[in-house]
Amino acid sequence: MPNSIAVFCGSREGASPAYMDSARALGREMARREIKLVYGGSRMGLMGAVANAVLENGGQAVGVLPDFMQGREIAHTGLTELIMVKSMHERKAKMAELAEGFITLPGGSGTMEEYFEIFTWAQLGLHTKPTGVLNSAGYYDPLIALFDRMTGEGFVMPHHRAMMLTAEGPADLLDRMEAYRAPENPQVLTEERT
Repeated sequence: MPNSIAVFCGSREGASPAYMDSARALGREMARREIKLVYGGSRMGLMGAVANAVLENGGQAVGVLPDFMQGREIAHTGLTELIMVKSMHERKAKMAELAEGFITLPGGSGTMEEYFEIFTWAQLGLHTKPTGVLNSAGYYDPLIALFDRMTGEGFVMPHHRAMMLTAEGPADLLDRMEAYRAPENPQVLTEERT
């Protein structure tokens, strides 16, 4: 089981209460399993909900927030650690460095950008960490269907499609991440080759 997981999610609550419930449930389960949370550092929306649930249940939460977003996202001041960085690129790199796995909760375009970048890095062999999608209230049904379509149309290899771990509940997803073994990648790329 990863000792630390980066969670990508929205800084808004979303339309369904199920999204906040799911974020809190993930935070509680991570704390129960003694998995450190690494996330975007905000106290708002799903981001704040997962961090608060981790902290309220005795876990550790590390936020990574760009300087320019401190006022916009309102930094969470009660974290185990808040790391301030200069840019969004630095934020993602620091989160990837600190995390041994990744989970995506509901969110908008920023959440999708974070997920797709980290998934692509795995596809290219730049990391072998598990990448999970918590499909709260069916939010990611269209994304899962899109991955199936991309695979069926030959744009995603089946062994890469299998790297997209999904579940409707946090415990199931964390169990799948614990059992995950990265596929052997015949064309492993290095950072210098990308």
